Amino acid sequence: MIESNRERLIKKWGGEEGWERQKMRHDLKGRGREAGIPHFNLDRLTSNTMASHRLIQHVGKRFGLKVSEALYDKLNVYYFVDGHALNDKKRLAQVAHEEISRVVARDNGSNAQSPTMSEEEILLFLNSDEGRREIEHAVKTLQKLGVHGIPKFIIEGKTIVDGAAHSNTFIEIFRDIERQGSVHGGPIFGDILGVSQATIEEGSHSREDLTTDCA
Repeated sequence: MIESNRERLIKKWGGEEGWERQKMRHDLKGRGREAGIPHFNLDRLTSNTMASHRLIQHVGKRFGLKVSEALYDKLNVYYFVDGHALNDKKRLAQVAHEEISRVVARDNGSNAQSPTMSEEEILLFLNSDEGRREIEHAVKTLQKLGVHGIPKFIIEGKTIVDGAAHSNTFIEIFRDIERQGSVHGGPIFGDILGVSQATIEEGSHSREDLTTDCA
């Protein structure tokens, strides 16, 4: 059975009244507008996300976390705002190719011969089972940690914060880390997903990126 996200949420919160209470409590629409997200497409059709998760992990291992994070951001807009299905492999391959090419070219310079993935190569990957075992292992690990819904943030490998938490919650956690002088514990999914330590240490954002984002 295929249902819209709106239908799924109404069922999840026990009907229209429960859903309205939940919306008022979290004010995700208002907080989305503050973050520059004009609207969420609540009538998007729910779809299996295995292919998109496999692709993002593959791109991270091949091109680095900066490219995979950019693709992740793009696919969030693709799904939550534009309402496209994440298991539409042909459309997914087209969007992923454009985003990977854009970020790689930007980081390597317009005159550089930048490696990328063609739409055909991406579609071939999506139609395979490559990376499925790693994603399934990650899901089992999350279940053991007590994570049964998304989004969730895992900080220092142990502190789990709900994605609906307000910014002050994160600020308080990060200030505590700042006061302790170092991060105690690190990513817990690197080995599970097959991401090299060098890729993890390189990270997804440089200090220059963060300075530019905050400017």
